[in-house]
Amino acid sequence: MGKLSSTVAVVGAGSMGGAIASGLVVSGVAEPSRVMACDPSQEKLALLGEKGIQTFDDAATMLAADPDVVVLAVKPQVLPAVVSGIADKLVDREVISIAAGVPLATLEGLLPMSRVIRVMPNLPVQVLSGATAVCPGGRSSAEDVHVALQIFGALGTAKVMREDQLDAEGAVVSCGPAYVALFVDLLTRAGIENGLPASDCREMVLSTMRGVCTQLLESGEHPRVYMERVTSPGGTTAAGLRAMESQLSYSVYEAADAALERTRELAKGQ
Repeated sequence: MGKLSSTVAVVGAGSMGGAIASGLVVSGVAEPSRVMACDPSQEKLALLGEKGIQTFDDAATMLAADPDVVVLAVKPQVLPAVVSGIADKLVDREVISIAAGVPLATLEGLLPMSRVIRVMPNLPVQVLSGATAVCPGGRSSAEDVHVALQIFGALGTAKVMREDQLDAEGAVVSCGPAYVALFVDLLTRAGIENGLPASDCREMVLSTMRGVCTQLLESGEHPRVYMERVTSPGGTTAAGLRAMESQLSYSVYEAADAALERTRELAKGQ
């Protein structure tokens, strides 16, 4: 991934906003001088300032520095109020929103003179191993999308998706870190119940999962092919998989369906 030539300003330096600003620098995709962040919390700004990131107390002052791209990393419930105070300073700029559940139609209504892109990152962006869906608005250009992919690709992987695909992406990918953490916990508990020390078992399970994910990512191998390499005919892994697969498949599909249903309920204000 090449160096980012755009200057990026992040409104909000909370857990996600701070991760975006910091990740751009730590990954080497952006020079610290090309990254800005604003937040009322001096403590959060101090952590970013240590990395050479330009920090500001308020968005208006930061936007006066004329950034190329503005990332709105604020909670959905405060987004309209934040935007109303700076909309005139976002004219003709690329604006990226990470606010969950705020559709492009709403964003473009709030920012009629901006080139809006909606993104959905998940929590592992904090360690540069996240996954982000990038959804361009009607006024965004191919170059705007390229920049968004550079920004969030620096934090893991980023893929362009249609807005009608975002609910499914959220139910699988955004919720995915919790599902994976649950699987780690269940495997650890199974080890403990069979006599393994808790801390050692958890560390070994986590190291195994990290190794498997790294191998699959680097090789491009299909998970089924990988499973075949690990599984000996009639062996212990085959027995374990036979006991696990049908129940786990059912649970995974049920989890995705339940998350999608709850997404629809929340969209209706329920």
